[in-house]
Amino acid sequence: MPIEMNTRYGQIDISNEVVATIAGGAAIDCFGIVGMASKNQIKDGITEILRKENFSRGVIVRQQNERVEIDMYIIVSYGTKISEIAHNVQQKVKYTLNKMVGLSVDAINIYVQGVRVTNP
Repeated sequence: MPIEMNTRYGQIDISNEVVATIAGGAAIDCFGIVGMASKNQIKDGITEILRKENFSRGVIVRQQNERVEIDMYIIVSYGTKISEIAHNVQQKVKYTLNKMVGLSVDAINIYVQGVRVTNP
């Protein structure tokens, strides 16, 4: 179900995939984020890092009674403070969606799917 916005010129429908792609792009720009993860993990716990064209697989956009909520599945880098990273992602995604689309997001839920150790 697309996000519907009414303006004085008419109605604008934005698909959830577009919102998810914008949100995923904003999230990976944050410090400490290795990448986006799929919301459907493999049973043995191996987490796949999604490419730019697949960000919508790691982001769920819901609209209920004029409220927009987003669930994001991320992978963080080892040695970073996860709570700070999650807070930064929430702020950046909310700001980016408001600036690019004019969409006011009520809640952004962050799910950390994994921690990656980078090789020196």
